[in-house]
Amino acid sequence: MTDRPFRIDPITPAIGAEISGLDLNRPLDPATQDAVYQALLDHLMIVFRGQEITPEAHLALAQSFGALDRPHPIYPHVEGFDRIMLLENGPGKPPDTNDWHTDLTYYQNPPFASVLYAVQVPPAGGDTLWASMYAAYDALPEDMKRHLEGREAVHDMGNFRNGYLADGGPAALNAAMAKIGSAVHRMVQRHPVTGRPHLYVNPSFTQLVVGETQRDSDRLLTYLYDHQARPEFQMRHRWARHDLVMWDNRVTQHYACADYLPQHRRMHRVTVVEDRRAAAEAPRRAVG
Repeated sequence: MTDRPFRIDPITPAIGAEISGLDLNRPLDPATQDAVYQALLDHLMIVFRGQEITPEAHLALAQSFGALDRPHPIYPHVEGFDRIMLLENGPGKPPDTNDWHTDLTYYQNPPFASVLYAVQVPPAGGDTLWASMYAAYDALPEDMKRHLEGREAVHDMGNFRNGYLADGGPAALNAAMAKIGSAVHRMVQRHPVTGRPHLYVNPSFTQLVVGETQRDSDRLLTYLYDHQARPEFQMRHRWARHDLVMWDNRVTQHYACADYLPQHRRMHRVTVVEDRRAAAEAPRRAVG
């Protein structure tokens, strides 16, 4: 039983919930941490409104879910906190995340979750959309589900190539590609905790279906991307200052709208690499 009562209000049937009644500047007791974690599993993306938190509290909340990612290879960090990524855009620095994506799928082991905090938001625009890949998979025709079973696709850094080219030209890009490389993932995966199947391809980083020509691969991926983009699988969040949002990166995609220039938008993001609860349960599941 949690000693911090709070409410969970779903945002759409497919994805999203708003949690109210918690002050995230105060450490959450273990029962409350577990209840918030369960809400994340159930709703895939959770919103906390009006949280005027410190960087230390932001990090502590993220670390209650698992180990944190190393500093991002492209984006800067908040001064004094190298595990808090700074996402700041405005005139002279246009946003570059206005594409559907699952974070860092070009890693062999992509991260579990992200915790994003709004420091400065435009008076209008700058919304973020999330989509459930459970819902996208469930709505596929049965013959397409069979066609995708066991298939794999290649992921690489995709649009992030532009950052390396801008900073150091082709030599910098080639060095980054050699260091970061590519990953191959199943196109249909099962969530490590819930066991539910979900799609695992995204327009930003998925480049080629293994065993297909580029033309045939592009045709199949385009079909899946169009399917994933259906509004029934999505929710849209209109940011207010001091909103904090967390999402399960394993089974969602997101899209940050780039419609607010010349206004500014500043966000702080912490990435959680490993789901410590899932990791703790894995040996017992294997034995069982």
